[in-house]
Amino acid sequence: MTPKPTPTPSSRFRADDVLELECPFTETTVTDVSRFHVTVRWPWLEPDPRAEGFRWNGQRALPKPEAREYELFRSEPVETALKPGDTCRVGIPPTVVHVAEVHHFDPPRVTGLLPRPACYLDVLPQGETYDPEYEDQARAFDPAGGEPIRARLLFRPYAFLEPGDEVADRDGRAWRFDAAWDWHPFDGARAGAPAWPLALLFRGGEPTPEETAAVVRATADGSHAEELERWTALTLAGPSTGQW
Repeated sequence: MTPKPTPTPSSRFRADDVLELECPFTETTVTDVSRFHVTVRWPWLEPDPRAEGFRWNGQRALPKPEAREYELFRSEPVETALKPGDTCRVGIPPTVVHVAEVHHFDPPRVTGLLPRPACYLDVLPQGETYDPEYEDQARAFDPAGGEPIRARLLFRPYAFLEPGDEVADRDGRAWRFDAAWDWHPFDGARAGAPAWPLALLFRGGEPTPEETAAVVRATADGSHAEELERWTALTLAGPSTGQW
């Protein structure tokens, strides 16, 4: 049997993961203040000297509340209390988010900054439901980048399944699993969710006895509704409008 690949930093995450993010607050200097933003010297990352068409000045703008922009990083003191020349700290306090999308880049993406990201996570704050039609809704970050962001997995719905798995449910219906709230029945009937318990039929080929047994154990109790309830309690949001 061919061994499964070891997860890389860019493959440790998937859509619908609930994460707690944190980044140590680090001292820096305010360079500019406008009506909607405070600009600071960014204490992490470096300009990419080989990036054509990009020139980063080593600074980053953080939004004030009036800007109504979603931003993971915050300042201490708060942005509204800062003026040019002030010393402050920037970082991410413990923050619960949920992953809207995972983007992989091979080769790593040229952004004008180093290191070049091989992965971006698009995340949303508690209380906000992902809408795939709204391009600027989520905030992207590199989970393996130069900013020392710690991402702790709080909950992964259907953690016992992998995207592309095929299962049979309690009623004998066959389904393909693409994401926790993205199920496709093979009988062509109205989409929805499978009735537990589940039996694993396919995982990149015939599943191993261990894989089959793991799915049986995980779905012996509980239901799709309970997975959704647990996810909703953490995210304070609903499933994607494009999935449900």
